[in-house]
Amino acid sequence: MTDRDSGDARAILVDLLLRKIAADRFPSNTMMDYLEELLLPDEVPAYVAVLAQKLRDDQFPSISMIRRLIDLTEAA
Repeated sequence: MTDRDSGDARAILVDLLLRKIAADRFPSNTMMDYLEELLLPDEVPAYVAVLAQKLRDDQFPSISMIRRLIDLTEAA
């Protein structure tokens, strides 16, 4: 696999995981962990937007979801 192919595969996987996390009411921690490992700095805002929307939509947001957002803002 060339660097370009692996970059394309990474981008496809990031897109797939981001869509899956956005669609699932309770996305798995494993999927979110993998996505966070793969994200490039310019992709983080899209992920933050997905997590923020989940917090807005949930009457009792998950503490782990809040923690993820805090960690993402500290990494910025």
